[in-house]
Amino acid sequence: MAMYRPLPPYLTIKQSPVEGLGLFAVDSIKKSTNIGISHVADIHFQNGYIRTPLGGFINHSNTPNCKTSKEGRLISIITLTDIKEGQELTLKYTFYDPS
Repeated sequence: MAMYRPLPPYLTIKQSPVEGLGLFAVDSIKKSTNIGISHVADIHFQNGYIRTPLGGFINHSNTPNCKTSKEGRLISIITLTDIKEGQELTLKYTFYDPS
């Protein structure tokens, strides 16, 4: 059985110049890569979402290098550009109505 990993092996969490802690690339990541699920819609949780480690640590930017994609109750993070090793991953925060 595979061991649970809260982040893909090409990401880490460290101090961010944007805010607190953020997600950073350990290796280069290609444009259009689906990083994984960041939120799961559930009305029983604060703001209507369960946040995964991806959703809990990705920071906002007005010039993001990632975007969200919603399928049903799941929100995933997709890279908008090639991301270099050491670069922070960011999103422009927008929230979906989970109802």
